[in-house]
Amino acid sequence: MKRYINAALLYAILAMAGGVFYREFTKFNGFTGKTTLSVVHTHYFLLGMVLFLLLLLLEKSFSFTGPKTGLVLAVYHVGLNLAALMLVVRGVAQVLSPGLSSGMSAAISGMAGIGHILLGVSLAAFLLMDASPLDPLQTNLGQAALGSLSPEQLARLREYWGVDTPAAERYLSWL
Repeated sequence: MKRYINAALLYAILAMAGGVFYREFTKFNGFTGKTTLSVVHTHYFLLGMVLFLLLLLLEKSFSFTGPKTGLVLAVYHVGLNLAALMLVVRGVAQVLSPGLSSGMSAAISGMAGIGHILLGVSLAAFLLMDASPLDPLQTNLGQAALGSLSPEQLARLREYWGVDTPAAERYLSWL
């Protein structure tokens, strides 16, 4: 739980630093147009601080942290910070030289979107699977195979595949 609190605090500090940098950098350069620097702090507040505070609440309620959680969180940290870094790169380029080449603009946009896309698609796919009324064992094994299993074997399969674990734990495991 301490790592969730520390991550939330770190992202709150990064969010405030991003907001101050946006204000001071644009003011120093006399820039009054739109720039992606204006959304760096909101990314860090919402996708960083708020998310880790929610994870803290979920951890207190469901105790979902397991051996794979550290890897998932590391991937999340990399994705969020890569997106924020590319927002800063694009924003600085917008302030200093309003004309980016189309290739450079596409490269920055692509790198900034990787973290958002992977997390969004994985969450949507998981939620669709979780909301399905079908039994995952029946879907994967078929009705005939399920009929030939003893209740003990069926319970072991359900435990092995994590069918009866909380949704938050299954999502982190699935990632």
